[in-house]
Amino acid sequence: MKKKLYHYAMVTLACAIMGIAMNTFYMPNKMLSGGIGGVAVLAYYVAGLPMGATSLICNVPLFFLAYKYMDREYTISALYGIIAFSVSLDFFHFLSTYTVVHDKLLACIAGGVLYGIGAACMYRVGGSSGGTDIIGAIIQKNYSISISTTGFAFNICLLLASVSLFGIEPVLYTLLTFFVMTKTCNAFTTGFDYKKKVIIISEHHEEIAEAIIKIVGRGVTYISGEGCFTHRHRELVFVVIKLTQLAKVRSIVREIDPSAFMIISDVNDVFGRGFTLKPSGPNFPRPKFPEKHE
Repeated sequence: MKKKLYHYAMVTLACAIMGIAMNTFYMPNKMLSGGIGGVAVLAYYVAGLPMGATSLICNVPLFFLAYKYMDREYTISALYGIIAFSVSLDFFHFLSTYTVVHDKLLACIAGGVLYGIGAACMYRVGGSSGGTDIIGAIIQKNYSISISTTGFAFNICLLLASVSLFGIEPVLYTLLTFFVMTKTCNAFTTGFDYKKKVIIISEHHEEIAEAIIKIVGRGVTYISGEGCFTHRHRELVFVVIKLTQLAKVRSIVREIDPSAFMIISDVNDVFGRGFTLKPSGPNFPRPKFPEKHE
């Protein structure tokens, strides 16, 4: 019960934040949002139709699609998100009469950041405000095309349609807003404490692994591998570290084996001991390395 209350509270908060962002920054500067919200903004600019009502009407057929193709829990959550988002668009519409930021570039950044925070609140609990999220979820379920790809294609069509109404400049500002919003949403969804995955191939893998554990304080895993050309067996050193620890790991590898092959890549999120759990405890003994004999 608590989880459900938390879920719907976060969806409500997300919709409120997105509604404030659209009315405070998008509307006074004639910028669009993505998805059905963007359609509602277009309808308001062209015909003066209430954004919330337009959003609700456009989402009705999409809700029935969700009811037909998606599970019951997702459908109920999407229905609540559709109503909450539509209400927030009209409830906070009075904010659009005030121009809080006169500089369009600053409005793009501020609006994108605020909307991105709202979207992140929504995605962190698996919620949906309807629109292209529903279309994308159905397409992903049946054709393995990602939700983001579907949303991107829809938004491109929306922007192309708006060029004839507003000209190229507002559309370019909207693209900038999309970029800021996406980056902000990703940051708040996965967290600001960025992680890196490091794979090291070296003849001195034991020394490197021992140094990383002792100096950096991170657990290390060996992955067995074989060179395709030489057919020589190798032990790959695998470790996930914080961004702030990357320089130290690089220094260790270069000092022990300057010819080592090192792969560094981004990690979206990490769960488990050493990151989301305490690194020590009764079930996590400190590693013991065999003594080396000269």
